[in-house]
Amino acid sequence: TGAQQSATVANPASGASPDLLPHFQLEPEDVYIVKNKAVSLACRATPATQIYFKCNGEWVHQGDHVTQHSTDRSTGLPVMEVRIEVTRQQVEKIFGLEEYWCQCVAWSSSGTTKSQKAFVRIAYLRKNFEQEPTAREVSIEQGIVLPCRPPEGIPPAEVEWLRNEELVDPALDANVYVTPEHSLVLRQARLADTANYTCVAKNIVARRRSASAAITVYVNGGWSTWTQWSGCSTSCGRGWQKRSRTCTNPTPLNGGAFCEGQNVQKTACTTLCPVDGAWSEWSKWSECGAECTHWRSRECSEPAPRNGGRDCHGPELDTRNCTSELCTHAAPGAEDVALYVGLVAVAVCLVLLLLVGVLVYCRKKGGLDADVADSSILTAGFQPVSIKPSKADNPSLLTIQPDLSTTTMTYQGSLCPRQDGPAKLQLPNGHLLSPLGAGRHTLHHSSPAAEGADFVARLSTQSYFRSLPRGTNNMAYGTFNFLGGRLMIPNTGISLLIPPDAIPRGKIYEVYLTLHKQEEVRLPLAGCQTLLSPIVSCGPPGVLLTRPAILAMGHCVEASAENWSIRLKKQSCEGTWEDVLQLGAEPCTELYYCQLEAQACYVFTEQLGRFALVGESLSMAASKRLKLVLFAPAACPSLEYNIRVYCLSDTQDVLKEVIQLEKQLGGQLIGAPRVLHFKDSYHNLRLSIHDMPSSLWKSKLLASYQEIPFYHIWSGLQPFLHCTFTLERLSTSTCELACKIWVWQVEGDGQSFTVNFNIAKDTRFSDWLVPDEVGTPALVGPSAFKIPFLIRQKIISSLDPPGTRGADWRTLAQKLNLDSHLSFFASKASPTAMILNLWEAQHFPNGNLSQLAAAVAEVGKQDGALFSEAEC
Repeated sequence: TGAQQSATVANPASGASPDLLPHFQLEPEDVYIVKNKAVSLACRATPATQIYFKCNGEWVHQGDHVTQHSTDRSTGLPVMEVRIEVTRQQVEKIFGLEEYWCQCVAWSSSGTTKSQKAFVRIAYLRKNFEQEPTAREVSIEQGIVLPCRPPEGIPPAEVEWLRNEELVDPALDANVYVTPEHSLVLRQARLADTANYTCVAKNIVARRRSASAAITVYVNGGWSTWTQWSGCSTSCGRGWQKRSRTCTNPTPLNGGAFCEGQNVQKTACTTLCPVDGAWSEWSKWSECGAECTHWRSRECSEPAPRNGGRDCHGPELDTRNCTSELCTHAAPGAEDVALYVGLVAVAVCLVLLLLVGVLVYCRKKGGLDADVADSSILTAGFQPVSIKPSKADNPSLLTIQPDLSTTTMTYQGSLCPRQDGPAKLQLPNGHLLSPLGAGRHTLHHSSPAAEGADFVARLSTQSYFRSLPRGTNNMAYGTFNFLGGRLMIPNTGISLLIPPDAIPRGKIYEVYLTLHKQEEVRLPLAGCQTLLSPIVSCGPPGVLLTRPAILAMGHCVEASAENWSIRLKKQSCEGTWEDVLQLGAEPCTELYYCQLEAQACYVFTEQLGRFALVGESLSMAASKRLKLVLFAPAACPSLEYNIRVYCLSDTQDVLKEVIQLEKQLGGQLIGAPRVLHFKDSYHNLRLSIHDMPSSLWKSKLLASYQEIPFYHIWSGLQPFLHCTFTLERLSTSTCELACKIWVWQVEGDGQSFTVNFNIAKDTRFSDWLVPDEVGTPALVGPSAFKIPFLIRQKIISSLDPPGTRGADWRTLAQKLNLDSHLSFFASKASPTAMILNLWEAQHFPNGNLSQLAAAVAEVGKQDGALFSEAEC
């Protein structure tokens, strides 16, 4: 009506006061609509004759008002209270245009008064967090920040944090606080902070939980102080004494790194040898005395006992009758009794002294250990292992190592020529072999030309080198000099080639080669990076090499320049990993170079240390090779039968570890291994089983497939990923199993296995298992190389200088398909030596020497100025 819509103030009645305008005792407040429940707005004013609501500028219909009248007892003035309800539909009509608001207007005889605006909003809380906390591994006392951005909502969500489902209260823990942006901050990580953390957002509508973030607080190990030096290992002459320390200060916890370096140190010691006493010659007989006897004496002085040696055994004085017993003895007097008592006392003392000496000697002898396991100072940085003393009856142990702190020309390995049989190097006549005479030559291994033929004959008589046992199958260890050698870890494809003259003459190095388990070494990866090779250590670090050694190891990358950026990483002395080489962008003057082949890489390095090959994908087409291997129990006494499908990085070392694990579990191979190319597409790997005869078998898998998350595979840090299919046969007499197992990456490559075998007796796939390699993990001198030393030296001296028509090392590299590395070879003092070293690393022990001989002969034929075609 006009009265309702008018804001004109009427003239006050006679005697009325201007303060009789209505004033509100209750004004409408902001409210939220939860789901579909209507909300109520109320206002109360005095003195008031009428009160109406106006919402978004429009008057609310009079019938929608609920009005109550009363009187203020203190003033006697009339009081009016009005309520209305607002529904979700009313608010949604203007949604997006402006906010929905309502306001009270009260009338009295003196005029009108308006209340404050009350806004009506629809409450909600979205499901997805804008940012969730992520799992982390942090060192103890390191700061942690767990971010959390709650879902969008009206009213804005309140945030709280849970630790293992218990509320985190910063008021009770000074080490914890929550930022205004809702991030949880741990000032210094403690072991007790290892837990699952969850961010919780809530308002009047709902309560949302983020994914839990697992925080692991690890402790890196630290060495204890060294113990006191032990006693000398021998009671006579040169021996060893040792001291030890333990990785307990602190002990590694929650995956923290183990201590670097040695846990045992040994040093030489010398003990004075005990000298047993010996008698001197007897003296002449004395004159015959009144008692019809004469005597003679001797002394324990040739030599006298010293350094704990035994005293002389036997009498010091000898007496006998000197009158052929014709002399009659008088009764012994007091002087004779005293003499006899003294002699008896001396004899008793000598016997006691002899017994004490024997006991002391036996105790010392029993406590000694003549075999001393070696631990050279050069092996600093070598992972500590358990070393057990060798037995005296085991001649295969090299118990005492040479003193590596001094220079010596003594060769400690074997130089026995190998009987290569048909693998001997045969070269046609030509300028490369002219000093060897005409015709075709079959040459065996020989000594360096500079040392003479007698050098080999003299050194080859020394004891054959044997690698020291180190308590693990993933290590090789040996002693090398200027003649070089090779270390190999069986069944892994990992080896270290030390070329001739890489070790300076006069030096002897103890060198080790170790394959690390990935859980023992913390290799940080970021972004799209992935581990492509095993983590391998060779050392000791810091030794002087005059020529690059070659470290060979497998990899699982399908390499292409447009899809991959591949780097060689090396761990520094401080424990951090550094990029030392980017493949395809190698400066020729650096200390490292890498030859990447289809399944192996060969790293040239002049500095030993810990290495790994890491790749970063540049596109979603980048792929790694996975080896898919199926195992099942060799015996099945129950109704249940498990098939384990392993998804491994395609390198020999990982397959070796799985085979050893399955042998311990009693497993057998039930299908030929397959290779799957796994792409960087962020899609998971799925595994499923099909086509089982339902009358004989049933699967306990509840879902249609199993799934391995993408990152678990792509990182390469979890080596033994597998899924298990648990089957149940309906009768113990059922032994035939037929099914299909599918393994595929979503929108990617896939492989299928057709399983059809007898679970009780079928072993036809055992031939696929990697056989145990036989041979020596360490080879020293000429026995470590395919190419005989004299022929090697002749090839180097002939091909290093530039030849006419290009008949030099460049042509040899081309013949051997190594011409893509010419710039690296040219940067070295002897390019030909680098080529031959790489050939040795690639082709040992089954390389074809005839092919190499043919390539060298082809180079020789091109140099027509040196010899004619007939000579070829």
